Amino acid sequence: MSTLPHERQIKDYEKMILQLKKQSQSKHSLWSENELQRLGKKLELLKKKVYSDLSPWERVAICRHPSRPHTIDYIKNMCEDFVELCGDRSFGDDHAVIGGLATIAGKKVMLIGQEKGNDTDSRIYRNFGMVHPEGFKKALRLMKMAEKFNLPIVSLIDTPGAFCGLAAEERGQGLVIAENIYEMSQIKTPIIVLIIGEGCSGGALAMAVGDVVGMLEHAYYSVISPEGCASILWKDAQKNAEAATTLKMNSENLLEFNIVDSIIKEPLGGAHHDPQYIYDGVQKFIVEELKRLKNISSDMLLESRYCKYRKIGRVSNKQEITEKNEEPCEAGVRK
Repeated sequence: MSTLPHERQIKDYEKMILQLKKQSQSKHSLWSENELQRLGKKLELLKKKVYSDLSPWERVAICRHPSRPHTIDYIKNMCEDFVELCGDRSFGDDHAVIGGLATIAGKKVMLIGQEKGNDTDSRIYRNFGMVHPEGFKKALRLMKMAEKFNLPIVSLIDTPGAFCGLAAEERGQGLVIAENIYEMSQIKTPIIVLIIGEGCSGGALAMAVGDVVGMLEHAYYSVISPEGCASILWKDAQKNAEAATTLKMNSENLLEFNIVDSIIKEPLGGAHHDPQYIYDGVQKFIVEELKRLKNISSDMLLESRYCKYRKIGRVSNKQEITEKNEEPCEAGVRK
């Protein structure tokens, strides 16, 4: 497993303890069992200290770790069954988007996600999770199918951004993203969105309009990547750490701004340290939200979804709104 810069001290300590344990198995050991246990406790304290004081940029590194679970991993470990559905019925099949009929804890859903791949060949095959126009069209086609058969939708977000090459622009990338956002706001079936890794720009938003948006603790959700932001604002991509702090793109920032609704805790150090822990947490979140949303009428669902996104970015407090004779948007009352 790759070692991140902030983990080097931990890895060195673990290596030292492992060597001491091997030495303790000899007849001439200088370390007692109690001393080794004390070193183990110090290691745990070191981990808690390092992982509780992570900078936004260090959390981006965790989010991008090559061993972090991706959409295919969640499908394999959360779903009792999964039938993949391919193609946009117009141009072709985009391998950066995987979707199909799934069963999670006995509940049938339409599961759609962005997939990056986990080695060189699969990353090239999946275009590193950068979605083409036909990928967004495929996602929307599956969402429309879910609406037709009254199936809830689960959308997993993990993309560095929509593909920005010439071919994508020729096929109307910007228009397709806008159409997805518009259509998702009107789909009459519950939509549960989960940001499991990177959530960059329109590439994420085109599949992230939902009734509830959950986010893994070390995922990020932003209008632009830290490197892109640094290049634009300071003309220096090396200022990515400063940009990551300025963008306020971590889960706790977005929860405060009401952009996401829930944070799913990750194991100490990130999801790649204990994947099963995160599979269980995500599955629990999905099941709980399905139970909550299933009894809401389609009209109320759409109205609540509308109000949810109308509130994002509102900076005036309730008193100021009232003074301007403008009522805050509430579910069931469209202003």
